[in-house]
Amino acid sequence: MLKFALVGCGRISKKHAELLGTNKIKNAMLSVVCDIDEQKAKTLGEKYNIPYYTDMDKMMQNEDIDVVTILTESGNHARHTIHLAKYGKHIVVEKPMALQLDDADKMIQTCAENNCKLFVVKQNRFNLPVIQLRKALDEGRFGKLVLGTVRVRWCRSQEYYDRDAWRGTWAYDGGVLTNQASHHVDLLQWTMGEVESVFAKSTTALVDIEAEDTAVVIVKFHSGALGIIEATTAVRPKDLEGSLSVLGEKGTVEIGGFAVNEIKHWNFTEPKPQDEDVKTKYSENPPNVYGFGHLKYYNDVVNSILNNTKSLVDGFEGRKSLELISAIYESVETGKEVFLRFHPKKCKLGHINEK
Repeated sequence: MLKFALVGCGRISKKHAELLGTNKIKNAMLSVVCDIDEQKAKTLGEKYNIPYYTDMDKMMQNEDIDVVTILTESGNHARHTIHLAKYGKHIVVEKPMALQLDDADKMIQTCAENNCKLFVVKQNRFNLPVIQLRKALDEGRFGKLVLGTVRVRWCRSQEYYDRDAWRGTWAYDGGVLTNQASHHVDLLQWTMGEVESVFAKSTTALVDIEAEDTAVVIVKFHSGALGIIEATTAVRPKDLEGSLSVLGEKGTVEIGGFAVNEIKHWNFTEPKPQDEDVKTKYSENPPNVYGFGHLKYYNDVVNSILNNTKSLVDGFEGRKSLELISAIYESVETGKEVFLRFHPKKCKLGHINEK
């Protein structure tokens, strides 16, 4: 039985605590929580009848812990991961794993030096429709890939950003690309392959934050295929969609819904018998944009630790989408096409905004 500690008891912690604290993950349990805000830590700790702390070092010294899940502000993910990895415990960190590529590299290195596994939360890879899409890609059913598209059309009001001072800042959060759309950016590169270059434009349309609430990106893949990223939190009055489309010479698949949860189109020039009921069999209807993927994600984490196997989203996989997002921000600032395998110069992500 792996004992999990949660560091950070904010909004997303409720999803993680619900799974780990109610025996929904085989061979895993929630043992302790921590937050510098004592009331947040106390509320979550008392709900699951477990100890709570306001100091993560005291927590690590006093409790029997196997895995630490880091759910703090995005800008603190790297610092907390590097610090806690020195205790030799496995680390699960929410997306994005860091805000700067150098920090991501330090996280990977520190975890390796301390013989602990590093996992990055990308639960949408485990969505039923996404698994079927990936299977079709691996089987070569699309033939030559032509175009991949993700659309994130969600609603985040000024009230949402005002709840916490770090939201929408360059130093601790970033905008829609880093926060809400980072899962979808990950899905695009995971399904379409390595990215060659990006060209992007962004704007802050409806809210008062440092970073962007709307962005469009043209992507070129090494395969020669093209891609489009459309991301916004300026939809009003409510969430509209979170979708992924893949077009190839032999087939077209579109996964829609508001959380990449519903197969809208599944068409191939060489159909198979199982294609007939794929829409009804593999579509899901989650209650919110978090979807159902966290359960399967944690099962993958537990299996990787107990059986010493490679996980689907380790530190290296988590770094890929961060590099892509950093390149997008670099393009926004420079107004130029940016080729990947680069070192950021103008990207604001992870830096304190100087007004």
